[in-house]
Amino acid sequence: MLLARPLSTSLLRTFALTRTSTSTLTRQFSRSAQVMASNTRSQGTEYKIKGLTSIDLKNGQMQEVEVEGIEEGKILLAKIKDEVHALGSKCTHYGAPLAKGILTPDGRLTCPWHGACFRVSTGDVEDAPALDPVAKFQVVERDGAVYVKGDESTIKAARKSLSIKCQPKGQEHVVIVGSGSGAVGAIEGLRKDGFTGKITCVSHEGTLPYDRPKLSKGLMTDASQIAWRSAEFYKEGGVDMANDQVTEVDFKAKKVKTKSGKEHSYTKLILASGGTPNMLPLPGLKGDLKNCFPLRTVKDVAAIMEAAGEDGGKKVVVVGSSFIGMEIGNALAGKKHHVDIIGMEKEPMERVMGEKVGSIFRKLLEKNGVKFHMGASVEKGIESKSKSGHIGAVALKDGTELEADLVVEGVGIRPATDYLKDNSAISLEKDGSISTDESFAVHGLKDVYAIGDIATYPYHGPGGNGKPVRIEHWNVAQNAGRSVAHTIANPGSKPKSFIPVFWSAVGSQLRYCGHTPNGFDDVVVQGTTDVSEGKQSWVAYYTKGDEVQAVASMMKDPYMSQSAALMLRGKMPGKKELEKGVDIMQISVPAETKI
Repeated sequence: MLLARPLSTSLLRTFALTRTSTSTLTRQFSRSAQVMASNTRSQGTEYKIKGLTSIDLKNGQMQEVEVEGIEEGKILLAKIKDEVHALGSKCTHYGAPLAKGILTPDGRLTCPWHGACFRVSTGDVEDAPALDPVAKFQVVERDGAVYVKGDESTIKAARKSLSIKCQPKGQEHVVIVGSGSGAVGAIEGLRKDGFTGKITCVSHEGTLPYDRPKLSKGLMTDASQIAWRSAEFYKEGGVDMANDQVTEVDFKAKKVKTKSGKEHSYTKLILASGGTPNMLPLPGLKGDLKNCFPLRTVKDVAAIMEAAGEDGGKKVVVVGSSFIGMEIGNALAGKKHHVDIIGMEKEPMERVMGEKVGSIFRKLLEKNGVKFHMGASVEKGIESKSKSGHIGAVALKDGTELEADLVVEGVGIRPATDYLKDNSAISLEKDGSISTDESFAVHGLKDVYAIGDIATYPYHGPGGNGKPVRIEHWNVAQNAGRSVAHTIANPGSKPKSFIPVFWSAVGSQLRYCGHTPNGFDDVVVQGTTDVSEGKQSWVAYYTKGDEVQAVASMMKDPYMSQSAALMLRGKMPGKKELEKGVDIMQISVPAETKI
């Protein structure tokens, strides 16, 4: 019985072909109606796939198809190991078309934009930054047509709503310090992997976990608009979201102490306290003049936007040409403010991205009205002549003075580990971070893990060879949280491997994967770097000797995702091959990972 087809039409056809009696037809009607109701409840409605008479896919191939009867309804067909799977067509992170992503022989489907990865057989999340699973449907070939079973709302949404419902039981208690990306990955990973003990998340930010990258990119000032989950979600999951500040950890007694005087005993502890933004230790810029801001939290953005206003025309000086500095500068220029960005290098992000790629960023932002002052050093902030106690200008060491109604300082962060600096049980690194092993377990401490901006861990990606690194990015923190959750819920298991993935809004969407723990000695750029009329479309390969250690791209999806998949499997081509014109999209991705 085709549920998308009118029942009367189906029964009339049955009557015409079989010449059944009225009583028999009545019985068939009754049975058919019962089957229809049962199928609708258990599997959803059956919809025909537009223009498809059969599924003609080879292993490793994908096809996005339209669903008849549902406006803008699409699903993705993917074939792995001789089995066809039907999934939601969009990434559950920011809605990227998954048909343009990377499908590997072991059934991992990676988003072309930000590296989110899903298990094709179930739709479950494998890697950050997606939180919700992609929807999974039943697909059927019959009578020269293809049908998918599901409900309209799920097909249109392309996602399954994740539930972590749990009534905690037993003596196990995981305490998480912090509420950022790492904490989110740990919380949802623990429940997904079957952990049924207590979970307590302690953070003094005063908000539920939210999409922090949207702060500098979108100037979001309301945490509720970018919160990943509701308070009810965590309550149903048996997660205590404690708004409090951790002041001390007694590792011997396994207790976390807070500013309010509470103590939380733990069996496992995850330190995910993130970073504290730096302020320049210079007169007028160290917090002694008003309208000088760091950028880390929703409160910071709210303060910046209150000073800037919504009418445009303010003079904004951004100190620092990092990704954060360029993103906030570009966003404020988009609101018609006059933005000057100060950087010490010849080009923005030159140390990380190289001079040629850095010049692309600069030109893109200049098209948006941003002015750069590169190769410059800041001397001090100057008090406003018309507004006592407020910033009025920023003085450079060459004598230049840049008028400023407000200043945003994007000069990096330091690990937020002040609550541990006088603790004799733990030895912090010189930068204040915490040294861990491959599973993010803290050296010298039992049942304690550190993830995210505070963790220095052995890197085994290309060029890493186990070198200790500290990587500040949303994806790295969340993937580390998922890895720790997997270790806790499955004792004895190996930590989950991942390649760091980054992205940035620097006039056009940048994608980046990998890491250069020992720097790079060359950058191989393929494509068009001309930013005029939006012509830029390129891939940059960062090499040390012949080895590619990182890849950046702009308007060339899914080159970054393909690169990450190849890196994870030790199949990334070398510099010499790339210079000969090898296209990485033509390289088959094997199933087995090497890292």
